[in-house]
Amino acid sequence: MTDHAFTAEERRAIYRVINERRDMRRFSPGTTVPEVVLARLLAAAHAAPSVGLMQPWRFLRITDDGLRRKIHALVDEERQQTAVALGPRAAEFLALKVEGILDCAELLVVALGDDRDGHVFGRRTMPHMDLASVSCAIQNMWLAARAEGLGMGWVSIFDPGRLRELLEMPVDAEPVAILCLGPVPDFPDRPALEIDEWTFGRPLAEFVSENRWG
Repeated sequence: MTDHAFTAEERRAIYRVINERRDMRRFSPGTTVPEVVLARLLAAAHAAPSVGLMQPWRFLRITDDGLRRKIHALVDEERQQTAVALGPRAAEFLALKVEGILDCAELLVVALGDDRDGHVFGRRTMPHMDLASVSCAIQNMWLAARAEGLGMGWVSIFDPGRLRELLEMPVDAEPVAILCLGPVPDFPDRPALEIDEWTFGRPLAEFVSENRWG
């Protein structure tokens, strides 16, 4: 413990929001997110660390209902293709609820910016650090949303090229995530994929080693 530590109560809140964050797919219908809250969430995302302070994230707020439905159609098409790729687990996968695009209060698309190739600092040998930076921004928003009592779900089942064209992004921009955001009926005490018995999380000890690959 150092003089820079938060209070015990503040630390408990930090660890609580980390432990209670969930990838949400079910949203309360007919709800909204106040503009001031959405602004706080975007500010939290923008406060994320980024390699070389490049800030590679771009946020597109989808307010057109017709466009939302087209995004949903893209995702549903890829959902069918994913089922085919899963072979014997296809029917099991199709029974899962994997997104809440048509139900959530707010829909956001997060993308890598079109000017990121000009950034070399921290990316010369690891160019994917721009994606790592965007992921940090998404996680910031996710945790802030949970603290605000809102659910968020990260949808990655889509063809990036087709979503880029639909949203008229520059050719060198790259969509990374479709984020479903809004009030939810509840927050489950376990990840949805565990509840649905699709897969189960493994203990931390399996992922930590010392000095060499474990």
